[in-house]
Amino acid sequence: MPSSSRRSTPRASSRMLDGLLNGAGVTASQSPRTRRLRRWMPVVVSLLVQVPITIAGVIWTGAYAEYGDAASVLPFSTVLELSSIGPGAIAALALSVIGPLLLLWIRQYPGPLIAVISALAAADFLIGYSALSAPYMALAFAIVIAISHGARTWTWVSMIVVWEATLLAGLVVGIDLDSHRVVATTIGLLLVLAFAEVNRRRREQLEHFHIAFQSRREEELRAERTRIARELHDVLAHSLSQINVQAGVGLHLMHKQPEQAEEALASIKRSSKEALDEVRSLLGMLRNDGTDLGDARSDDAPLVPEPDLSRLVSLVDSVRAQGLAVHFSSEISEQTAAAVQLALYRIVQESLTNVVRHASATTAVVSLAVEGDDYLVTIADDGVGIDADGHTEGRGLVGMRERAELLGGTLTVRESAPRGTVVTARIPRRSASV
Repeated sequence: MPSSSRRSTPRASSRMLDGLLNGAGVTASQSPRTRRLRRWMPVVVSLLVQVPITIAGVIWTGAYAEYGDAASVLPFSTVLELSSIGPGAIAALALSVIGPLLLLWIRQYPGPLIAVISALAAADFLIGYSALSAPYMALAFAIVIAISHGARTWTWVSMIVVWEATLLAGLVVGIDLDSHRVVATTIGLLLVLAFAEVNRRRREQLEHFHIAFQSRREEELRAERTRIARELHDVLAHSLSQINVQAGVGLHLMHKQPEQAEEALASIKRSSKEALDEVRSLLGMLRNDGTDLGDARSDDAPLVPEPDLSRLVSLVDSVRAQGLAVHFSSEISEQTAAAVQLALYRIVQESLTNVVRHASATTAVVSLAVEGDDYLVTIADDGVGIDADGHTEGRGLVGMRERAELLGGTLTVRESAPRGTVVTARIPRRSASV
């Protein structure tokens, strides 16, 4: 039982007891010393309780048999003279040691060992070395540990069968079992079993909570990885596509039209700088997101504003510079929520990137409008269209669809007649309040 000086820290004591009995929270990262303590604590406590009291019982048995209650006032030398070491005393001393030592393996073999320790406790009870006999502490530890390690049926069956067999053996052999001792032992067993069941339920609840926490954490990590992948794809795909196209133009015109080749190289420089700025900004936000780094944010590369609708014009111009005729119109206010503006910008950006890279189109039409309760974005081209089975959908289209769905919207991709592709995104206007 915890002393009064320990009552000020019941939670800490409870956690320590739970860890020592059940091994809750014990991982490979814990020190060998902690694991040894968890393994040996029940053994040491049982030995400290059982062995000294059993020895005292062996010593005082002769005096009590000769003088009864008056033996308590006898000189200790007289008590020693009256004591004797017989088979019963040797058996009692052996039981006081064997049971606790078996606790070293109770976690590996909880079922069989709870049955063995129950039988040892029954033998100790029947030997009953005088009124000084100690409670079989090893059994209490074995019950709690076995139930918490999945041997619940073993434990209950062992307790019922062994206890009934003990009482029956006492009657058959003719051992005078003290009724008070029988009642006290029965109540003690029931209390230990009740504690073990409460401890088991508590441990299961903690395990379920831990599993749910880990599952939620993994889900959040997956979502975060998806967000990072989507941002990196959107940042890099467009700029790298522009660089690739302009590099091809520059190589083609380098000797024939040096002036235009120079313009292509300048465009490559602008695109690469924009991409680097956005990547630095993204990495800066990821590095500082959810952490307390003081002024570290200001020491890193400066954060550039997230793209919004005001940058669509420059985006369209950069695509036009690659030789694609783009017709652009927008009816959506630039005062819309930042999350919506970012999603609309990225959808248009990725769609135009796909047109330049895959569609072999000459013309694209970009339209942003308000239709009822939705923001409607349409990007159409006159290119080669898409695979009828939709097998061409890659990370870019997946990212666009995720952006729309995160705001409660939808995104569809279909072929248009007579040729080309139409990307349509609908985002509820209520998302503007997000």
